[in-house]
Amino acid sequence: MAGPYSENLFGIIMTDRHLVLRTPPACHLHPSVKKCIFAPVQKFLVIQTAFIGDVVLATALPEKLHSHFPDAQIDFLVRKGNEALLSDHPYIHDVLFWDKKQHKLTNLWRLIRRIRRTKYDKVINVQRFAATGLLTAFSGARQTIGFDKNPLSFLFTRKIPHIVSTSGAPLHEVDRNQRLIAAFTDDRPAKPRLYPSAADLTKVHPFKDRPYITISPASVWFTKQYPPEKWAAFLREVPASYTVYLLGAPSDKQLCEQIQTFAAAAHPQSAVDPPLPAGARQTADIINLSGQLSFLQSAALMKEASMNYVNDSAPMHFASAVNAPVTAVYCSTIPAFGFGPLSDEKFIVEIKEPLDCRPCGLHGYRACPRGHFHCAYKIQESQLLQTLTDVSSSNLPHII
Repeated sequence: MAGPYSENLFGIIMTDRHLVLRTPPACHLHPSVKKCIFAPVQKFLVIQTAFIGDVVLATALPEKLHSHFPDAQIDFLVRKGNEALLSDHPYIHDVLFWDKKQHKLTNLWRLIRRIRRTKYDKVINVQRFAATGLLTAFSGARQTIGFDKNPLSFLFTRKIPHIVSTSGAPLHEVDRNQRLIAAFTDDRPAKPRLYPSAADLTKVHPFKDRPYITISPASVWFTKQYPPEKWAAFLREVPASYTVYLLGAPSDKQLCEQIQTFAAAAHPQSAVDPPLPAGARQTADIINLSGQLSFLQSAALMKEASMNYVNDSAPMHFASAVNAPVTAVYCSTIPAFGFGPLSDEKFIVEIKEPLDCRPCGLHGYRACPRGHFHCAYKIQESQLLQTLTDVSSSNLPHII
């Protein structure tokens, strides 16, 4: 029998902690067996209270845990606001959340008490900050596992080296996280996965009546966000046979409206330019869905798109988590940081010429440090358009 178990001729499964009797209904116990001892269900807690994209990438852990421990109870702790990502997840038993905005420390202590009552076998902390280190160290779990860069890792029962991805030695985040559980699974990471519900699929079904692409134009960081006038220039080249859906949060509505306005103008520089003259090339319909879809509904729409265009941001991981085709536009950051797309059909678009200032930082900045933002403005519309027609047959991202 595969995994950390062995089974003898009597159907007795041996583990390092328990003896489990597996007896089919039609079978009789062997006379030498006097007592059945059933192993309790293993309990795991995965902690990732960072941002949306980080949570999506961390869903690879419950996927892997479930494949090795199909009967286990797997719980997941996120920051308040991200719990909807894990709704209807078939492998996650309970989603805990930490409200960091109101009564942060009070809520932290409440969480610790709740976690201790559950009596987890293993707590797996993906983060490197002291607060989650506190949750882990005082969880009461039999095993506490986290990265060595967590300031409280000296209190963990197992600490794993946190290796930073570089151009010379790239390491994806899912590979790095897998090292936390490799000792009791294996070295191969699962892919992150989201599970839109039937209601989510019903919600987006009316948008699928013709071929479509999606664009998720926003990012928390300015230098990771492809400029609106550049998106608009690309959209004017998209064939009219496609519908274009602009996706985002309610706070992204103004940005999406700006892209619509620029795309309808003769020139992308100004939102007040006159519309295209009569007889000019027809462009695709552009529909602003920002603020109208949940995380999982957005993922459900992305899944059947002809292509999904994203920045180096959370929507890229949404696409990966439903294995949707994706084109990731990298401005100030680079794929070698270890957060690239994981879909089977994936493309990376970035400036063709090297810049001595790129990358300028792991997360980007509120403005280009040098004021020119060449890493975005020198990307060509043809690079984005090419990914709409290219067919990927490789698991490696195509760099265009």
